[in-house]
Amino acid sequence: MSSITGTKEWAGKNINIQTGCEHECRYCYAKSMALRFSRVEACNWKTTIIDRKKVEKGYSKYKGTVMFPSTHDITPANVEECLVVLDKLLRSGNRVLIVSKPHLDCVKLLCQKLSDYKTQILFRFTIGSADDELLSYWEPMAPKFNERIASLEHAFTQGFQTSVSSEPMLDRHIDIVIDKARPFVTDAIWLGAANRLANIIPRNCPGDQEALRKAAELKQLIDTTYIHGLYARYKEDPIIKWKDTLKKVLGIPASEEPGLDQ
Repeated sequence: MSSITGTKEWAGKNINIQTGCEHECRYCYAKSMALRFSRVEACNWKTTIIDRKKVEKGYSKYKGTVMFPSTHDITPANVEECLVVLDKLLRSGNRVLIVSKPHLDCVKLLCQKLSDYKTQILFRFTIGSADDELLSYWEPMAPKFNERIASLEHAFTQGFQTSVSSEPMLDRHIDIVIDKARPFVTDAIWLGAANRLANIIPRNCPGDQEALRKAAELKQLIDTTYIHGLYARYKEDPIIKWKDTLKKVLGIPASEEPGLDQ
């Protein structure tokens, strides 16, 4: 069996309900794939289209963990529809990994409406830097650092299982994110590097020379030396886990079945 990479490290099943995403992350793999196969134009990605059939359909019990969403985010514009689908998944007995660059108001609503399913839910909030300037560049319309930490703290204090994804790490100061997030994490903090930027950036940001330059700088920052230094600091830390982008560098065997790492 081939090695498991990407979202398959966390879940065997991914569910999404819309095309496009308001957050407009420059490194977005989902946007890149949609552009590659001519499903959208670069300028239209932020104009989201909800698939009503996916919202209205029924959902059965799936094998293993279900990740929701993976190709868009949960935002004030779609949170009600996301809640409809999450309720169906959870009522069917699924364990759901909810992944988001979190808006605090959305997290509060999710925690309120899904409180009966706490044992079936693991929140995973993406926080790749504590630097708002960097976050604003790479993830222009996503919440800033303090709002993401506040969202994590809220889910934690409401009794939900919580985790963080620092993939991609956007600078060499991920220790700040780890220190700020650690008190509110029940599961793990995942570290990972930006992947395939040489292919993604020209597609997502056509003609944007600054984006190409910043992508090259980021690749140089999160280099082999830095990654090995991170591993030396955190290899014995039970809360830190390593995404496939770092496992390749560190020589850590990849999982051989979907969802085993979670």
